[in-house]
Amino acid sequence: MVVYTSVDQVFSEPVLRRFERRTGIRVRVVYDTEETKSTGILNRLLAERRTPQADIFWSGDPVRPQVLIRKGLVARHVPRTARDIPGQFRGADGSWVGFSARGRVILVNKRLVGTKGQPSSLRDLLDPRWRGRTAIANPAFGTTTMHMAALFSRWGSLRAGAFLAGLRKNGVKVVSSNGEVKRLVQSGEVAWGITDTDDAAVAVRAGAPVRVVYPDQQGMGMLLVPTAAVIVKGGPNPANARRLLEYLASREVEQMLAFSPCAQVPLRRGVKRPLRVPDVAGLRLMRVDYAALAGVMQRIQPFLRDWARGRPGARPPLISASPSGTR
Repeated sequence: MVVYTSVDQVFSEPVLRRFERRTGIRVRVVYDTEETKSTGILNRLLAERRTPQADIFWSGDPVRPQVLIRKGLVARHVPRTARDIPGQFRGADGSWVGFSARGRVILVNKRLVGTKGQPSSLRDLLDPRWRGRTAIANPAFGTTTMHMAALFSRWGSLRAGAFLAGLRKNGVKVVSSNGEVKRLVQSGEVAWGITDTDDAAVAVRAGAPVRVVYPDQQGMGMLLVPTAAVIVKGGPNPANARRLLEYLASREVEQMLAFSPCAQVPLRRGVKRPLRVPDVAGLRLMRVDYAALAGVMQRIQPFLRDWARGRPGARPPLISASPSGTR
């Protein structure tokens, strides 16, 4: 069978090779490049829609698969192994299943910021006492785009646009990637920044003087970005695709990825994990509709590109706040 994936090879390959050993099914994997992360594989799947070559798309986020779902390019299957995954993280109709997430966190330099008065919310990026001392990744790319889409969905255009304007006014450094945010924090070039749990785990594991803070635990909660898998409609090996989807959605895979260097967060309660990986049951999570988020991302990306380039007068598209997103 053939798997297309945007999950880093160092993390995804051991999972797929274990599946091969368990089942005897040979898996050929096509990986995305770092330069076209997620987008390259997605465009390939769209180009092959008339003659599908892949059986499974394993995405590093739950939003890109929604594009395939909207275009009718996925085959539905409800994995039995996914029954204890919370409904927020999977399609009730079997269109997609999410598992093993990254979280959007605050990474603090302990030498520059004490525990008393440390940042606890994304909105602390606007606090004048941190002027010029914080960093985020370019919101036109990667998980930061998804994070911004979640804020637009919760707050609406007016408030989210004001938030982005405030970042500029407060001198927040906009850098190339979440990994670069991690580097700036651990080197002390900034006091703190917003990044993903996998990048934060790299810094902690290296013994850097950093601390991880889970944001907005008294408010809207932390955004989780699960990996997600879909079966490609019309793929050459549908039966094997269903077997792999069952495996990917299993507790075993969540445990395996929790103990891997990516330190992913299991979506289920009770999955064995190392101490550096948080228990999802103890976190306040942002409530988002991942399917709806795909449309919001598409609508705001031109604005985010203009904002990242510093173009004055850029206006966000009109998006209304969700009923639960007013905090």
